[in-house]
Amino acid sequence: MKMFNIQEELKKLPAKPGVYLMHDATDEIIYVGKAVSLKNRVRQYFQESRKVTPKIEKMISRIAWFEYIVTDSELEALVLECNLIKEHEPRYNTMLKDGKTYPYIKATIQEPFPRLLFSRELKKDGNRYFGPFTSAAAIRESIELVNRIYHLRNCNRMKKRPCLYHDMGQCPAPCQGYITEEEYRENFEKALKFLQGDTADIRREIQEKMKEAAERMAFEEAAVYRDQLESIRRVTERQKITSDERDDRDVVAMARSGDEAVVQVFFVRDGKVLGREHYYLTGVEYEKDEDVISSFIKQMYAGTPYMPKEIVVEKEFSDSKTILNWLSEKRGHKVYMTIPQRGQKERLLELAKKNAYMVLMQDSEKLRQERARTRGAMEEIEGLLGMEGQLHRVESYDISHINGFETVGSMVVFEEGKQKKNDYRKFRIRSVSGPDDYASMEEMLTRRFEHSKREGLSEGDSFAHLPDIIFMDGGKGQVHVCEDVLKKLEVDIPVCGMVKDDRHRTRGLYFRDEEIPIDTHGQGFHLITRIQDETHRFAIEYHKLIRSKSQTKSVLDDIPGIGPKRRQVLMRAFESLEDIKNATVDSLSEVPGMDRRAAEAVAEYFSQITPTR
Repeated sequence: MKMFNIQEELKKLPAKPGVYLMHDATDEIIYVGKAVSLKNRVRQYFQESRKVTPKIEKMISRIAWFEYIVTDSELEALVLECNLIKEHEPRYNTMLKDGKTYPYIKATIQEPFPRLLFSRELKKDGNRYFGPFTSAAAIRESIELVNRIYHLRNCNRMKKRPCLYHDMGQCPAPCQGYITEEEYRENFEKALKFLQGDTADIRREIQEKMKEAAERMAFEEAAVYRDQLESIRRVTERQKITSDERDDRDVVAMARSGDEAVVQVFFVRDGKVLGREHYYLTGVEYEKDEDVISSFIKQMYAGTPYMPKEIVVEKEFSDSKTILNWLSEKRGHKVYMTIPQRGQKERLLELAKKNAYMVLMQDSEKLRQERARTRGAMEEIEGLLGMEGQLHRVESYDISHINGFETVGSMVVFEEGKQKKNDYRKFRIRSVSGPDDYASMEEMLTRRFEHSKREGLSEGDSFAHLPDIIFMDGGKGQVHVCEDVLKKLEVDIPVCGMVKDDRHRTRGLYFRDEEIPIDTHGQGFHLITRIQDETHRFAIEYHKLIRSKSQTKSVLDDIPGIGPKRRQVLMRAFESLEDIKNATVDSLSEVPGMDRRAAEAVAEYFSQITPTR
């Protein structure tokens, strides 16, 4: 992430609980942590007097930027930290990557005489789950307490005679028919309300007992009551990061000021918050909140391959039914829109709004700059090409080889001016021999767009999503090759060439058979340069990988007079293939098993190879 001044960003950290995510220069999440105070915890990493382990010191040296999510409690921060570590598996996190989960209370509501059980799994089994919680001991104590207060059974199966708990007055012995299902269910519903936080009466009762015990100087007994109150507090503390509703939903909230707004989206998958993203909007000063959200939702879901089952928003908007029909058709199943007034969804919506407001207040200048270099740059290119509002997804292609050796192709993807690395693709050219860039490009493009026409492609397949425009790393010739392939496959996508001057610098765009000059100081130009450099880098890296795997077994074998034995002695005599390339005929001929003719053949072969990239 560019334009990130760590010392400046540290000053903006709030003294609130939350989760922080450390990124390296490639945007990879390398560490996730929680904090009671984000301001204090994150700043500790960058203090000169810090005392950390060598592992954390190495992690700190790789931090390029960080982000954070504010929560309402340390419990929520802990649960969110767990979710994010399991989702991203950062290389410097170890404690929560072993599959351990936080515990739940399971209410077996489908049984005739339901029970409260300890569980470390959240299943879709028709039962109700409360949690997760941070203390397994507190859960077990609370289950025991609730069972005793509301007279619930705790046996695994109904026995043929009353057990000890009945003799102690803690179980009404439903196994003997001493209590009806209706009476038992009434007690159980009270227990569920207790777990939902309706604990005022029982708290007062225990507090009175604790006070009375203290007055009698029965301090050990009072301590037991004190511990019971703490168990109740832990087990009834509400959090909204993980839900027992296992659906996928996006929670969309907005904060605005003047002509600017930030929309925060929490991504809830399988009932857990697994990520968030914020979006910077401008031109909203005279727009109603519901119109801004409506416009945002249409733009966001037009360009995303995944559609959740539910979208949680703050307000209903006039065209919500039309949008829901469109989203449902896009998803293939019904999409719901919820405007919660209370409960967990409403609290999660408030948390998203709080984070949106914080981003808007603290990061507005950074967001303006980021938007200018991404979506703003795309808008500049749209204006340059006369395609206002039409460009969201860009694909760019390049070819790399050395004199036709091991030719490869690359496809990179940018959406809204940002890299989308998950959609990058590599191609190993199969049917072209020799340095023929046009034929290689034709093969790569044909394979890519033939793939997109297959039936039954999943939403996760990057080939299933066609670009709004194709950028070719070259001018007229490369553009026409691409246009010919698209025409043959009956695919209608505009193609634009990124033209370079004699110094290999971008000088303009070739579009619709004319070269269009471009302002080299504008954001559009810088984005085109980034796309061009990224396409070139990705192709070169893949070619190096292929070459490193094959050069020792095939490059030398292609030289007349050099067979497997001579290849082995050459590789033993020299440390690398580069050393063989730079060796003189005399030094090559001195290698055991080599003669003058073979040495001259090696030297002549490498003298003819000059990189084209």
